[in-house]
Amino acid sequence: MNQEKFQVSTIQLTGLIAVAYLFSFLMRMIWVWQFQGNPTFYWNDQMMINTNDGYFFAAGVQQTLEGLHTFNPRVHGWLDYGVIFFTTLLVKFTPMSLETAILYMPAIISSIVVVPIILIARLYGQVLWGFLAALLGSIAWSYYNRTMIGYYDTDMFSAMAPMFILYFLMKSTLQLNLRIALYAAIAVAIYPFLYDQGRAIVYAMGIIYTAYMLYYHRENLRIYGAFILLFVALIPLPLPTPWGYLVKLLLLVGLYGFLKRESLKQKELMMGAGVLFVLFLIFGNVLGLIVGKAMNYLATGTKGEGLHFYSVVQTVREAGHISFSTFANRISGSQLGVVLSLIGYGVLVVRHRAFILALPLIGIGVFALLGGLRFTVYAVPIAAMSAIYLFLVIAEQFIQQTKVRIAFVVVATLGMLYPNITHIIGYKVPTVLNKAEVEDLVKLDSLSDEKDYTLAWWDYGYPIWFYSHTNTLIDGGKHHNDNFIISQIMQTTSPELAANLSRVAVEEYVDSNYSIVANSLFKNKEADQRDPNLLLAEIENGTYPLPPKSRDIFLYLPYRMMNIFPTVAVFGNLDLTTGQKKRPFAFYPTRAVSSKQGIVKLQNGIIFDTKKGQLTIGAQSEAVKYFIVTQNTQSGKVLLNTQRFHANGRYSVIFMKSYGMFVVMDTQTFNSTYVQMFILEKYDKHLFELVISSPYSKIYKLKR
Repeated sequence: MNQEKFQVSTIQLTGLIAVAYLFSFLMRMIWVWQFQGNPTFYWNDQMMINTNDGYFFAAGVQQTLEGLHTFNPRVHGWLDYGVIFFTTLLVKFTPMSLETAILYMPAIISSIVVVPIILIARLYGQVLWGFLAALLGSIAWSYYNRTMIGYYDTDMFSAMAPMFILYFLMKSTLQLNLRIALYAAIAVAIYPFLYDQGRAIVYAMGIIYTAYMLYYHRENLRIYGAFILLFVALIPLPLPTPWGYLVKLLLLVGLYGFLKRESLKQKELMMGAGVLFVLFLIFGNVLGLIVGKAMNYLATGTKGEGLHFYSVVQTVREAGHISFSTFANRISGSQLGVVLSLIGYGVLVVRHRAFILALPLIGIGVFALLGGLRFTVYAVPIAAMSAIYLFLVIAEQFIQQTKVRIAFVVVATLGMLYPNITHIIGYKVPTVLNKAEVEDLVKLDSLSDEKDYTLAWWDYGYPIWFYSHTNTLIDGGKHHNDNFIISQIMQTTSPELAANLSRVAVEEYVDSNYSIVANSLFKNKEADQRDPNLLLAEIENGTYPLPPKSRDIFLYLPYRMMNIFPTVAVFGNLDLTTGQKKRPFAFYPTRAVSSKQGIVKLQNGIIFDTKKGQLTIGAQSEAVKYFIVTQNTQSGKVLLNTQRFHANGRYSVIFMKSYGMFVVMDTQTFNSTYVQMFILEKYDKHLFELVISSPYSKIYKLKR
């Protein structure tokens, strides 16, 4: 297709970028329009966000603007993360409230991806290609999921920022201009501030760029100056944020001025670039970072040295292997779409060899087949460009008339857009918490102090920070060996162990300067490593001295933990000395399909005979010890109707009438902290005080 026919003026280019940006933003508004009439999704007159991790960054904004979280070592300020930095500016200098800013920031930032997509296409004189690719790349399945309105996370920069780096690198290969190389180096330098998790991708892009320029342009003196700028940008400086970024930016500008001098010789530049490349490989830990990232997502089971804690990676859905259809849908919206994209990328590299620099983005997307869902997002913009380019090539080869060519490419693009727009319309994800749950946490804020701790599963750590302003032991970023501690508290049948371990864990965490409690308490991997089973027994029976109380501790037991309680239990139902499961664990929340003459058939296939007290689980018949019907009152209390069947029954059944839910569980799990204190509201009043009770959560205050 004749490239000159698609050259546009700066005003036209700006208009196309604006249209693409508006399209991307409006597509993300669909979620808001779908739920804008639902009051359970609102707090402080604004819709709430839909990702747990967003509250980590939102707490950082709170700390910066409101002075909160002063006792929380896990909360970072506005100069630590780009997302906190830009949100703070948005709240401080615009009429936006914090709730509004964190809701819309993902759409505001992520939609900027249309700019580098269009600019890259403009390098080759085909802005129509870039415009259509921007429409697709800005809303394709995976990119939309991780940048939709409410998905307040660093993912808003995940694919957008590398595309700017790619644009400047590609432009420097075409123009061999040191100033363009400076822009690329600056983009590389600030990338970790925006999205540190993608450093391995940028490293790979830098290495491929180096190889490409040496192969095609090694005789040109300017490339060695570009290498020096790029390697300086890639080398991490041993300085705290934000000074490391500031020093690096000043260093890059200074180097640019120095390298512009005509007196520099090629040998000097080559030696300087070579030394810096070696320093980059060493101090950037390039091989270790890339391999380490891959192995982290391919790892399974428990850790192999010291105590055997359960690994969290394989319980996270986005880290598991995915099917080809899921992979294809995530990147391009369909299996045919991703095949066209991969073919198109091959054609792109053949026709425009500089696109080989995008190989790390495509490669990490393909790695998603092994590494999990999260990696697909990086490939989306390039996949979009590749598919649309393939349509352009097909039109060029088989269609003579320009208007018909354009019509073909537009219709083909609409065909790629359709499944992605359909996905957006059907992707009705809820907010992290509903209004009633937030009300409970805000009540906790009024009952607690900023130095107090709320013990809960890691999924709820960040929202607890944001709404109750208390601290947690585990959270969305600190959920490793200390998962064992919280899991033990949640599933133990001993109220004494739950109470004592809560006090020991929190005080140990604070006194040890916020180290990992399980490692510190059990002296994991040390010469005098303790037997966790013996130590837990001492903590339970009181022979282990409890530390002095320095703060209040609350136990947060939410209804929404019901479905993940079996996963929660995995981490604590473990003999740490062997890594083996301690006991069979059964906990099945489900609903009734039918009920006739006392025979209740449940959705998960279990049959419950309410007259005989018998369960049919598969081919096995099991005796029921307790059948309890619970009902919540308007005052927040729980009424119980208990029926005892078989003294030696291995299972118990609870019908939570107010929720329409049956829970089938083994008898030991029936006696666990979570079941007794949340579902049945039974607790030792000498150890705990129920301070907040609602159908959504029970919050207890530790008395010792």
